[in-house]
Amino acid sequence: MDFLKDLLGFLKERKKYWLIPAIVILLLIGVIVVLTSGSAIAPFIYTLF
Repeated sequence: MDFLKDLLGFLKERKKYWLIPAIVILLLIGVIVVLTSGSAIAPFIYTLF
């Protein structure tokens, strides 16, 4: 959790608010890949990348 606090502190201090959507999208893609890695949907998701 310290990493998230540091990241949010960096974004707030440097006024890099435009990075927040990119970070959220990367996190969502990572969660989708992890959750579907053992399912029948996995081959279709891997073809996107």
